[in-house]
Amino acid sequence: MTFERQHTDKWRNEVPGARWFKADLQVHTIDDHAGGRAKLPPGVSGHPADAAAQARYARLFLQAAARRGVQVLGLTPHAPRAGAGADTSAVWRIVEGWNTGTDDDGAPFRDKVYAVFPGFELSCRDGSSGLHLLFLFDPEIGRDRYLRLFDAVMGGVEPWRDGRLQISSRRAAEVFDDIHSFRIREGEGAGTSNPDWSYLVLAPHADSNKGLLDALKAQVLQLFDHGEIAGLELGDNKLPVDALKNRPWLREGMAQYRQAFFHSSDAYELTGIGARYTWIKLATPRIEALRQAFLASDSRVRIGFRKTAAGTLCPIETPPDTASGRIPWLKEVSITGRASFFGRAANRQETGAIFRLNPDLTCIIGGSMTGKSTFLDGLRIHIGAPLPSDDHVRKQVESRGRNRFLGGSPAIALTCPGQDRTAPSHEQWPALFFAQNELQQLSQDAAAIEDILARLVPSETAGIEARAVKLRDLDAELELSVRQLEKMDDTLADAEQAYERTVKAKRTLDTFSEAGVARLHRASRRRQLWKSAADSACSELGPAVQRAADAAHDAKLPSRDDGDSADGTDDAVARSEADLNERRDRIVAGLDAMARTVNAWIADVTKAADAAATREAAIRAEVERALAERGYDAGTLQELQTLNRNAALLPHYEALVADTRSSLAKTEERFERALAERQDIVEEQRLAFDRVIDSVRRDFNGRIAVRRDNEADVAPLDRFLRDLTRRGVTRWWNDLEPKSRPSPSELLERFRSNTLHDVGMSGAVQATFGESMTESKQRELAALRCPDRYSLELRMDDGSYRALDRLSGGQRVSVLLSLLFETNDSRPLVIDQPEDELDNRFLWDTVLPALKKLRGRRQVIMATHNANIVVNADPDMVIQLDATAHRGRIAAAGAIEDPDIREAIVQTVDGGERAFRLRRRKYGF
Repeated sequence: MTFERQHTDKWRNEVPGARWFKADLQVHTIDDHAGGRAKLPPGVSGHPADAAAQARYARLFLQAAARRGVQVLGLTPHAPRAGAGADTSAVWRIVEGWNTGTDDDGAPFRDKVYAVFPGFELSCRDGSSGLHLLFLFDPEIGRDRYLRLFDAVMGGVEPWRDGRLQISSRRAAEVFDDIHSFRIREGEGAGTSNPDWSYLVLAPHADSNKGLLDALKAQVLQLFDHGEIAGLELGDNKLPVDALKNRPWLREGMAQYRQAFFHSSDAYELTGIGARYTWIKLATPRIEALRQAFLASDSRVRIGFRKTAAGTLCPIETPPDTASGRIPWLKEVSITGRASFFGRAANRQETGAIFRLNPDLTCIIGGSMTGKSTFLDGLRIHIGAPLPSDDHVRKQVESRGRNRFLGGSPAIALTCPGQDRTAPSHEQWPALFFAQNELQQLSQDAAAIEDILARLVPSETAGIEARAVKLRDLDAELELSVRQLEKMDDTLADAEQAYERTVKAKRTLDTFSEAGVARLHRASRRRQLWKSAADSACSELGPAVQRAADAAHDAKLPSRDDGDSADGTDDAVARSEADLNERRDRIVAGLDAMARTVNAWIADVTKAADAAATREAAIRAEVERALAERGYDAGTLQELQTLNRNAALLPHYEALVADTRSSLAKTEERFERALAERQDIVEEQRLAFDRVIDSVRRDFNGRIAVRRDNEADVAPLDRFLRDLTRRGVTRWWNDLEPKSRPSPSELLERFRSNTLHDVGMSGAVQATFGESMTESKQRELAALRCPDRYSLELRMDDGSYRALDRLSGGQRVSVLLSLLFETNDSRPLVIDQPEDELDNRFLWDTVLPALKKLRGRRQVIMATHNANIVVNADPDMVIQLDATAHRGRIAAAGAIEDPDIREAIVQTVDGGERAFRLRRRKYGF
C-alpha cells in the first residue's frame, strides 16, 4: 500500500521556512494492546484490530493531539499492527486519517497536526535487558514496506508474547545494516540507496536499564560511531544538566556526533499525548527536516520544561515561537511593477517578486550583482530607516536602494504580523540595518558600542537605559541651572548696585538732616512761598487794580445840555444822572485809593520775600559749613531731589536683593543636589556595566574583553576650553597626552586648590585661565560631564588582548556581530555581507553560537557568501537570487532540508559540487 501525501499551504503561509512545533516523538498506539497498557479509549468498542474501532480510535487520537497543541507526532508502538493482517495497523490508520481526514469542524487534520511519522520502538539484543531504540519514517515508506521492515529487524521474533515484550534477535548495529540493505532493495532505481522515504533513530529513556546509556555502558561511544542515533530521551523529571552530570564523555560524544536531548510522553493512552514534549523547528513535515533539526539542535531543538523550586518539571513560560507576534518581524515583501528591478516580468506569467522571510534567521544568497544588497538597501530606504553615518557607505546604500530597487516606481507591500497596519512602515518593522562595510565603521562609534553593551544582559538593560535617560535629563537640568544662575548673578549684581545707591542716598539724607538741611528746606520753602506771593502780586494783583482804576477814569457819562430841557426831560431824570456821576466819582476815588494801598502792600510783600531769601541764604551758609565739616561740598545740595527719589526706593531694592539672594541660594542648592545625584547615577551605571563586562568575559570565555575608560569622551571639556578663546589655555590642552587630560571635576578642583601646575599648566597660563574662570564659568565647568567610554578587545592566540581599533576589518566585524547577536534587543537585524575578511575560526567559535541563541528572540536577515553562515548557522529560510543585467528574481527559497536549497547552497557558496568534492578529498574527509 503506497502513500500519496496531500498538500497543504497552511503552515507555509503562516511562517515561511522553518518554524517551531511542539513535538511528541514517542507515542504508543493501540497496536500495543497485547502488552495490556494500550487500551481503546472510552467511546470506542470492539477489538483493537477491528477496522471500525481503529478508524474511530485514529480520529480520537488526532483530535487529542490537536487539542493538546501537539503538532508533530512520532507513532512508536512496540508492535506496528494490532492483528495478523497488514490492514490492522492502527499506526497506519492514524497516518491515513492525518493525511486525508477532516476534523468535526471541517478542517483537515493536516492543518492541525503538521507531521505524523510512523515508526516503532524496537528492543535490540544489546545489554543485559535489551536496548530500546525508536525508529521513525516518512509516511512515503508505505504501509507494506513499513511492516516488512519491522518484521526484518525483529529477526523472526514476535514483539509480544504472553503480555511480555520480546527482544529482537538482532543487535543495534545489525539493525542499522538491515535498514541500509532494505533501503537499497526498496529503492526506486536499481542499486540506489535513496528511496522516497527516510528514517531517523532516537534513543528512548536513555538512562533506564533498557536505555542507551545503561544498556551499553562503556560501549556507548562505539554505537555513537555509527552516526545513526539523532537524540537521547531525557527522563520525565530530568533536564540535560541532570543527564550530563559527572559524564564529560557524554557531553563530548554528543557534541561530536551532533546529538541532542529530547522529551517525549511515551504515552500508551490518548490522555497522555503531549504530557512531555520538545520544541522542534522544521521547514517540511519530513524525516529529513527532523534529522536537520537534531543536527542543529543548538538552534532548532528546545527543551520545553524547567525545574521548579521543588525540583519538578514545569513548562517554560515563553515557548520559542517568534510567529506568535511577541516580537516584530517582516513576513513578506511583495514587489510589482514591470519597470522595476524585481518587479519586471520575464514572461507573461511573472509580474513581480514575493520575498517570504522567516521570523528567525533568513539568509539571502546569490552571485555577484544578483540583487542581494539591492534588496536590503531598498528595504532600508523604503521604510525610512536611518542611513549610514559614513558618507561613502551612505551614498552606496542610496544608489542601490533608490536607483535600482526603487527605480521604475515599483509597488511595494510589507506584511508584518501582529502590527498596526496603519502605522508607518518603520514602526511596524523597526529594523536595524547594517550595509556592507558599515559594521567596520560601527567599530569606531563609541556610542554604538555602548548601546550594544547596554542590551547584552536582559536583567541590566532596563536599568542602564533608564539611568542613561536620567543622566541626559540631569545634564540638561544642570546646563539650564548654569544659565539661570548666570542670569540671577546679573540680576543680583544690578539689584545690589541699586540697593547700595539707595542706601547711600539715605545715608546722605541723614547727614543732611544732622547739618540742618531741614531748616534750610523750611527756609527755602518759605522763601519760595513769599517770592511766589510777591511775584503774583507784582504780576497779577497790582496791574489788575491799576487797570480797574484806569478803566474807572475812562468811564465818562453823558453831560446834560439846554436841548434836553426843551425836549421835556423831567427833573427825576436829571436827578438820576447826577447820582450816577457822583457814584462814578466815588468809584474812581476808591480805585485810586486801592491802587495806592495795593502798591504799598506789594512793596511790603516784596520786602518780606527779600527777607525770606536773606534768611535762606544765611541758613544755607550755615548748612554748607556743616556739610563741609562732614566731607560734602556745596554742590551736593543740588542732588537733594534725586537723593530723596532714590531713598524712597530703598524698601523695594532691599526686598529685591533678599528675594534674588534666596532664589540664587535655592537654585545653587538644586544645582549641587543635581551634581551629587548625577555622580551617584554615574557610579550606579558603572557598576551595572561592570556586571555586563563580567558577563561578556564569562559568555565568551575570555575571547572578548571590555574595558571601561572613565570620562574618556573629552569632547564637552574640549569645547569648553576652546570657547574660552585663550591661546595659552588652548595650547596647554592640545599639548596634553590624552591619558593625562583631567576631567572637568578634576580641572575645577585643581583650579580652586591652585594645583594646576600638577597637570602641566604654567604660571602664566594659570593666570590667563584664572581671569576667565568667573563664578559662572566655574559652574559651567562643574556642570560638564565627560561620558565614560567602553572599548572592546579581542584575545589573540598568545593570550594577549588587542583593542578593536588595532584589529583587522574582519576581526572587528566578528567581535561586533557576536555582541549584536547577544544583545537584549528585539528589533529586527538586517546585515549585508558581513563576511569580508571574516575570521572563520572566530565565526565558528563565537559568532555562530551567538547567532543561534537569537532563535525566538529576534528576526535576522543576512545577505552572505559565507558557507559557514549559510550552512552552520542553520538558517530557517534561504533565498537564492539570480539576475540579468536589468532584472532580479528569486531562483529558490526554502530551508536546508529542501534538496533544491541544498543544491543552491552548494552551487552558490561552495563553488559547486565538483569544488565541494575536491575540498573533501584534499582534506581527507
